[in-house]
Amino acid sequence: MKRGAAVAAWTVAAVVLIVLLLADGRYGIFINELYFIVCGRHPALGYVDQPPVIPLLSALMTLGGVNLLVLRLPAIAAAVLLVPLTVLFAQQLGASRRGAWLAAVAAASCTLVTALAANLGTSSFEAFDFTATAYLVTRAILQHDRRAWWWAGIVVGVAFETKYSIVFWALGLIAGLAAFGPRAIFRSRDFWIGVGIAFLIALPNALWQLGAGLPFLELVRNDNAGNLIGGPIAFAIGQIVMTNALLAPLWLTAIVAPFASARLAPLRYLSVAFAIFVAIIYLSHGKAYYLAGAYPTMFALGAAACTRLPRVLIGVWSLLAAANGALALPLVLPIQSPAALQSTLARMAFRPRPLEAAGIGAPLMQVFSEEFGWRSLARSVARAYRALPPAQRAKAAIYAATYGEASAIDVFGRDLPPAISGNNQYYLWGTHGYDGSVVLAVNEEPAKWSKFCRSVRIVAYYGASPYAMPYDVHRPIVLCLGMHPPLPQLWPAFKHYGIEFPGPFDEPRP
Repeated sequence: MKRGAAVAAWTVAAVVLIVLLLADGRYGIFINELYFIVCGRHPALGYVDQPPVIPLLSALMTLGGVNLLVLRLPAIAAAVLLVPLTVLFAQQLGASRRGAWLAAVAAASCTLVTALAANLGTSSFEAFDFTATAYLVTRAILQHDRRAWWWAGIVVGVAFETKYSIVFWALGLIAGLAAFGPRAIFRSRDFWIGVGIAFLIALPNALWQLGAGLPFLELVRNDNAGNLIGGPIAFAIGQIVMTNALLAPLWLTAIVAPFASARLAPLRYLSVAFAIFVAIIYLSHGKAYYLAGAYPTMFALGAAACTRLPRVLIGVWSLLAAANGALALPLVLPIQSPAALQSTLARMAFRPRPLEAAGIGAPLMQVFSEEFGWRSLARSVARAYRALPPAQRAKAAIYAATYGEASAIDVFGRDLPPAISGNNQYYLWGTHGYDGSVVLAVNEEPAKWSKFCRSVRIVAYYGASPYAMPYDVHRPIVLCLGMHPPLPQLWPAFKHYGIEFPGPFDEPRP
């Protein structure tokens, strides 16, 4: 990386680091972070709803206890390193120093990408992985670096073990190369070595999914049905707004520039990969943020396309984009207090719409509201459990309607037995030997459980936080005695993969 580009990259990266260190950890732990910690404490080659890397990393980062900043350090590192990677990519594509500054600012101020660093999840490394893959493929082609194919295979394989979406990005790149070349790569031994490396790294988790009956596909079908993506125009407008509207000219330029500029014509495969990835996400009814990983590649390509614009124009553009990104930070990072954010949202003329049906009614938007109430939930369950007579307590199972509630009990519950649930990976962990003679059911309605319990009554409530999701506020903890037939026999009826959480023999909750 040239000196001027390096200054741009690491200056902006330092700002990103400072912002994330100051912001992360100000609210609470996100629902999925709890779940990943518990999954990671059950090491496996795969899980119902994700590959193993994030769960294992989450468990590792919490070996000394749950500290939010420590837990999220890997996500912060990915966001910081994305900036120099995007600049390096832009420089490889022909961007000058001014183009490097534009690429750096774009990578740092894209609201949708910044949101990936708000917590540690399967999307946290997506932007870095996508960009690194495209960079290495381009390096192999433009610089004839044969070993870059090998490294690209390593990145794709590890990314697959983090989140499956890399498959669609890699297929988009291959389709673009097949359509516009250079097709000679398909006769290259190193290209196929890279493919083989990716295959071997991905194979353990792929075999786990096959052996488990491909539960992830069942989960995706259930989840995507509840996503609120709108029509094509609404979806496109949403992307423009959520990525920072002032960056839209940059990534839109990147889509068309290789077809309009002879200088960038060899890079058409990047535009095709982006278009294919967008089509797959939209047609599969995926959430809007699923596209976040693809944007830094477009920023690098757009910076190369715009690099000859006047220095003053690029400077003003970069400053305005950075300012606009900063204004949007409270919507994706816990910059404000919960009360201040709630007030901000109430004053907004166009409040961000939920990405899925489950997010409707969130006081602070779903991503923040699902960080509240988990420790309080665990304390309420612990009190209800300890209030049981010793004979009942010895046989009592703690059942939770959702993986979030079950994970909160397992992470924050002191001296409680492991929770059970029919939701996602918890279903495969089974009943832990409980027969159902005594069950504390968290977030379930007595009327539904009376169908298969000799007696049912509410023994407590949980959920006092005004900022939590509505379905986790003032919810019952139910005591079920004498389940019939026994729990192991009923267990298949409790199974549900996805974000909608019905109880047994029940309809999905609104």
